[in-house]
Amino acid sequence: MVSRFCSNACLASGIRRKGALLQQRWARWAAKALISCAYASIPFAPGLASLVFWRRRYLLDYRGTMRKARRHIRAMDSGPALHYFQDVAGRVQHVPEHIEGECVQCGNCCMNHECMFLEPAGPGKFQCGVYHSPLRRMSNCGSFPLHGHDIARYQCPSYFVAGTSKPVIPIVSVTS
Repeated sequence: MVSRFCSNACLASGIRRKGALLQQRWARWAAKALISCAYASIPFAPGLASLVFWRRRYLLDYRGTMRKARRHIRAMDSGPALHYFQDVAGRVQHVPEHIEGECVQCGNCCMNHECMFLEPAGPGKFQCGVYHSPLRRMSNCGSFPLHGHDIARYQCPSYFVAGTSKPVIPIVSVTS
């Protein structure tokens, strides 16, 4: 005979597991829908970006902005879109790791330099062209880095998980 506590705990565990699977399916579906809509909107991307972010240059360089938009969407499809719906939009209030450090403007976190809004700011330095937009804060960009996986994915040189004795990304010596 199984105790009432054990029975309730097993039931709760099964419900949590089902909820997690449902959340993962929803995240995959939402990411695919976002990518599909983004590809469909490429011809409108320059005008939309100019209107939303109040920057005429996206419209003035129509072909260049469309090229950047295609590259941006391919980069989003490689993981950041799914990450957004799994970890950012659907996350619980508790973030498992404490991240420390500050941005050194390397541009790695901007989808490895594939973001259409990334702008050069000097030798080896980059800045977000839409940094002050409230829309940026609702994206992956506003949450970077959420956990150690983000730091490793983009090989961020300046953020780290607090309390770890070793860096999140391996350091490889360069010999000449």
